[in-house]
Amino acid sequence: MKRSTRRRLIQGVLYAVFAAVVLFIILSADWATIQPYFFNVDIAADVFPEILTIAAKNTVIYTAIAFVGGLLLGLLLALMKLSPVLPYRWLATGYIELFRGLPALLVIFGFAYAIPIAFQWRPPGGNAGAGLIALIIVSAAYIAETIRAGIEAVPKGQVEAARSLGMNSAWTMLTVVLPQAFRIITPPLTNELVILIKDTSLLFIAGMAIGDRELTTFARDALTNQANATPLVVAALLYLVITLPLTQLVAKLERHNKRGR
Repeated sequence: MKRSTRRRLIQGVLYAVFAAVVLFIILSADWATIQPYFFNVDIAADVFPEILTIAAKNTVIYTAIAFVGGLLLGLLLALMKLSPVLPYRWLATGYIELFRGLPALLVIFGFAYAIPIAFQWRPPGGNAGAGLIALIIVSAAYIAETIRAGIEAVPKGQVEAARSLGMNSAWTMLTVVLPQAFRIITPPLTNELVILIKDTSLLFIAGMAIGDRELTTFARDALTNQANATPLVVAALLYLVITLPLTQLVAKLERHNKRGR
């Protein structure tokens, strides 16, 4: 048997197995029970205005705040880790290793409950503010490593050329290195943004006020009130509406970068 024929035969078998599995799931599912519990149109219509104008809006706002805060803190940590001054490098390395090693849920819990009790201090913004500070701190640890990798990926010749023109090291970093580094790391940074959107769902552990609820907290409360899982499905669809365009953007940027090499 020719290799091409064998490959087509294997592909045909794989397609047939996939179709059989899908057909089995469709035919064996109890749709009479699933439809009213997960896809209740009346409940979806009832929760949609609030889940869109309150929960989805808060999710986008929380993500934007956490990403910008994490980006600024991550940039500072990346520069500290590349610094020739050892204490700065040690401090940045310790921070990054600590918060990349801890679960984000644990950090949120600490800022929402443990720190206010231990230090008699409430973070600004209440529980939502405490959760956002935790998200900024955790995301900064990951973003710092991404930025550091981008800076190190800039050819050394670019730095040497800038210094030969009389630029000092700070101006070279600001005008030559960082613009190129951010162009290189745009795909992983966008990916970090997508992860952060989903991480806002962890804010529920901080205990959110009604007007501060993000998508997951809103859907959980609606699930409890309605005794129906349809709000969870609506929240999941809204997450996909927010994240899918970004994941497509990441793929497009990665293809663009590969063509540019």
